[in-house]
Amino acid sequence: MATDDLGRTLRRLRRLASLTQEDLAERSGVSVDVIRQLEQRRKHSARLPTLHALANGLGVELTTLLGDPPAVSTGENDGPRFVAVRRAIMPALWGAQLAPPGPDFSLATLRERIADGWTQYHAAEFDTVMKALPDVISEARAATLGDDEADGFAALGKALQLAGHVAVRMGKTDLALISLERAIEAAGHSSDPLLRPMIVNSVAWAYQRQGRLDDALSIALHAADDVQRGGHTDTADGLKVWGALTMSAATSAARGNDYTRAAELMAGAEVEAARVAKLPQGSDSRMVSVFSPSSVRIERVRLAVQYGHPEDALALAKGMRLSKDTPPSWRTWLLLDVARAHTDLGDAAGAVKALEALRRVAPTWMQHHTLAVAIVRDLWALPNHPAGLRPLAEFLGVGD
Repeated sequence: MATDDLGRTLRRLRRLASLTQEDLAERSGVSVDVIRQLEQRRKHSARLPTLHALANGLGVELTTLLGDPPAVSTGENDGPRFVAVRRAIMPALWGAQLAPPGPDFSLATLRERIADGWTQYHAAEFDTVMKALPDVISEARAATLGDDEADGFAALGKALQLAGHVAVRMGKTDLALISLERAIEAAGHSSDPLLRPMIVNSVAWAYQRQGRLDDALSIALHAADDVQRGGHTDTADGLKVWGALTMSAATSAARGNDYTRAAELMAGAEVEAARVAKLPQGSDSRMVSVFSPSSVRIERVRLAVQYGHPEDALALAKGMRLSKDTPPSWRTWLLLDVARAHTDLGDAAGAVKALEALRRVAPTWMQHHTLAVAIVRDLWALPNHPAGLRPLAEFLGVGD
């Protein structure tokens, strides 16, 4: 849960930059009235284009404006568990030389541990993932010296990709990019042609978190084209990787205020998503990009909310049947966006209903997500609290 609210952070950063509200409005293109409402805590959330504009006007990363990301806060200094993850990503100079894996080592067991780590990550069990990651990464590094060198590098690439995702969730985007770059290097020594583009998709997400939207768009499109040119979209795994990259590109385009291009990319992704179930299935779904008709629809709902079309968002979400492999993290985003759309339309009861559903299906994600806190704060500021709001506010530590 966020330790500070958006308005306080905005005011503090604006004052550090020696800007008046009018100065920030001019630099960002965001109205003075919106800035004033946020700083006076009459409004506790804003759409992503507004947040990106404010971050650009302040000259900071988006994560700085948002405060703690949706993960476990470590404060200013890293805790011992995250220090161990950092050390695993970047081993100390002149450290102990790696030894090949021993006779009891099993590459299949290592892959299963990595897959479990991704499941835990999508369930917001970040502390559990951080506890396991140092040993997993060390084992994967040792595996690169074993008989199955290429498979060892594939495991290392996937473990470092997971570490990069955890680092993003902890607000450490520069460390995340270091981990992801090392993951790409490892992928280059593997025999899996889809591993590198999967990791590139993670890099694009880290770029988005840093406000590097043009870079994120460019690399996602480039990698998607490589997957298609390589003939990999004739398998379910390959199509999933292509689709995830295309959706990432759409998100970057939308956040860069090119909603038309974003809609075109998403329309193409939706057509292709229908093919996934018809193609030969490949590896463990926990180790491949998330892409299905459900994930495309979830992303379309998100874009509609972010760009001021709450009615469209609710129409898209109505009657959705999520596929069984939709991770809890994606279910979280959908329910948060539905709650936000109801809030934007002044339907407090509908927002509470969506948040109650979120608490049932993904309570850990709800507690860790800044948007959930912001929506409940906005609802709590209403003169008449809708039924069911108080338990949600108490669950998130919001209110009296």
